[in-house]
Amino acid sequence: MSFQNPVFIPGPTNMPEAIRKACDMPTIDHRSPLFGQILHPARAGVQEILKSETAEVFIFPSTGTGGWETALTNTLSAGDTVLAARNGMFSHRWIDMCQRHGLNVEIVETPWGHGLPADRYEEILAADKGHKIKAVLATHNETATGVKSDIAAVRRAMDAAGHPAMLFVDGVSSIGSMDFRFDEWGVDVAVTGSQKGFMLPAGLAIVGFSQRAVDATKTAGLPRTFFDINDMTKGYNANAFPYTPPVGLMNGLLLATETLLKEGLDNVFARHTRIASGIRAAIHAWDLELCAASPDLYSDTVSAIKTPEGFNATDIVSLAAEKYGVAFGTGLGEVAGKVFRIGHLGSMTDVMALSGIATAEMCMVDLGLDIKLGSGVAAAQEYYRGSISVPLKVVA
Repeated sequence: MSFQNPVFIPGPTNMPEAIRKACDMPTIDHRSPLFGQILHPARAGVQEILKSETAEVFIFPSTGTGGWETALTNTLSAGDTVLAARNGMFSHRWIDMCQRHGLNVEIVETPWGHGLPADRYEEILAADKGHKIKAVLATHNETATGVKSDIAAVRRAMDAAGHPAMLFVDGVSSIGSMDFRFDEWGVDVAVTGSQKGFMLPAGLAIVGFSQRAVDATKTAGLPRTFFDINDMTKGYNANAFPYTPPVGLMNGLLLATETLLKEGLDNVFARHTRIASGIRAAIHAWDLELCAASPDLYSDTVSAIKTPEGFNATDIVSLAAEKYGVAFGTGLGEVAGKVFRIGHLGSMTDVMALSGIATAEMCMVDLGLDIKLGSGVAAAQEYYRGSISVPLKVVA
């Protein structure tokens, strides 16, 4: 692998140099008011990116997986029932975490490559007259399959059923790259991490809590210590954490939020759509298909590309790393060996995307697939030349 080449995995993502340098800072007293000048603006920036005026933002030294655990342990008790669809590796892992915490999970098995079945959610919630279901889990962007689900439709289903369950959303590979509307969608807990749309190293679990979710901590019975949001709130009130914070990452997060907001969220989302569309044009030129079952499900942050029957898609990823020094994502779980993934989120431009398309194309030709060298690159070039460029802007 080469440090000179951009990565095309769906996280961790490429880091703008200014943001990388912001993480590299001298030691400060993390219990002094100086840390508060990093902490509070970073939290406010995250709140704005969530499109919320009310969400309480909590930042833990962890990853998105820690964010999942934060959501569960602060709001639920052992034996509580949650509703979740299993439509990919990351929804599967969140379900597994629920079960390990002693929660009862009502699982809606959903084909990989399909989105969340909002209509089925509505049926199940309407039938739950005793309101045993305490929370609905929703994966906004299934990173394993490149599938974007309609969270607004899930909220409409919950409202149509007249059910009081909380809505927890995994936005790990969407928040900061794709439109996310915490307030409008009635989200109670949103979960993300530092290493994707925020263009930082892994190491921060970033969660937003509604007031209802905060209130649920009063009766939640699952054990929690490290991920207790009430302890974190007390720390924030003193410009601190309840334990030693990752100051460098927090400083990077502050600059990352400023960078995204300076570019403008609509521009950020348009840039991701544009880059993804060019990659999809290349996939079409290769006569290959996406794992996502229909265009309305196509993710703007990761494309999972199906290879022909009998071909091991992982060979593309291995060859790219060994021969060209470029990283792509392998297939996971049910689609292992059947797809390879191109991540196109975070710090990404048209030109960077073209280098990834070209490398994937060379690997497929090297491995004997019936692909014409240059076909995907040309298709993406035509798309990028004919559409309006939205340049990435970085705060100096």
